[in-house]
Amino acid sequence: MALLSYCFLRRGCFALLVLSCSFGSAVRAQEYAAEEVPPRAPLIVGAYAHGSIIIAHTNSLRHLVTSHPTGFELNFQRQTTGAEPWHGWYKYPKVGLALIYYNFHNPILGHVVAASPYISKSFSHGPRHDLSFRLGTGLAYITNPYNRETNYRNNMSSSAFNATIQLRFEYDYALTPRLGLLAGLGLNHYSNGATSKPNLGANLPTLVLGLNYHEFRAVPRVNANAPAPADLGRTFYNVSTSLGYRQRVERDPRKFAVYSLTAAVGRRVNRKSNLVAGVDGFYDTSLTAQLKDTTRAGIKYPDVKKAGVFVGHELLFGRLAFVSHLGIYAYSPYKSSTFYYERLGLKYQFTNVAFGSVDLKVHRGSADVIEFRIGARL
Repeated sequence: MALLSYCFLRRGCFALLVLSCSFGSAVRAQEYAAEEVPPRAPLIVGAYAHGSIIIAHTNSLRHLVTSHPTGFELNFQRQTTGAEPWHGWYKYPKVGLALIYYNFHNPILGHVVAASPYISKSFSHGPRHDLSFRLGTGLAYITNPYNRETNYRNNMSSSAFNATIQLRFEYDYALTPRLGLLAGLGLNHYSNGATSKPNLGANLPTLVLGLNYHEFRAVPRVNANAPAPADLGRTFYNVSTSLGYRQRVERDPRKFAVYSLTAAVGRRVNRKSNLVAGVDGFYDTSLTAQLKDTTRAGIKYPDVKKAGVFVGHELLFGRLAFVSHLGIYAYSPYKSSTFYYERLGLKYQFTNVAFGSVDLKVHRGSADVIEFRIGARL
């Protein structure tokens, strides 16, 4: 759960941004001009059955591992064809939306429904087969979350709305020119990113079997060698601020605000990547409550504000970016966590100046807070 909490994504509001970028043939990035007219992106529609097990990644979850969840998925995806320069740079991945239902077959856990935009990259592709890996993140709704009075045994998740992360290898074999048999092996993860506790999360290794309907399989592709972006090699500056909420302990249901300010400098080093470095300032109001509970009366509280320096990478897909940062606290009078922190997230560049992101800040593999960020690129 700790490792999977890294990947975010996590974040229903941002799932809409991922989806809008994924189907980017409708909205073109203004800074690029395609040299050829791309063909229409063909639609693929799938229906799959899921069979899963629950991993007890901690002893505290063993009492919930009593059943084998089963589920169903409706899948909608499009094959990119070169409408955006990044399609060719990434060898024409597929982008899609998965709608998933799971029955845990356990009254403590109930059911879950999820919507997950994703991107899928082929490793081996031929006239009758396609072997691919897909990665998605979105929003899930769990029907039976933890309740201190009525469902206290569900320490897997204490909130109805959760982030979902989906990793899957898929093999599609053509039964007819339009109908394909799909088999898959994947992992589904559900977590609320420590916005409320308990939050041990759910990890479900999954076998998938189903059918795909292909509008057509042979897809002409253009702009395989799209020109380099205009900002390649240029330096840029970002300033941003974020807000998040976290619950301190299970016995205290209050949500505490967590604020941050960030200034960064970056450079686009190639078609797919930005490298960045910067400084962060953090103010976590839950630490003040923690000090009140643990410090003897009359003793002066240490400063709970923190400051850090970080380096990072942004993997670019048009206006969308997968963000990863590694930072070290340079100022931290109150030692409430490890000396370092990580941040993983999704960032969307709304205009040439304004951007937004949803990030997961992590300490040694444990989710600290989900940050909802807005900023400007200077």
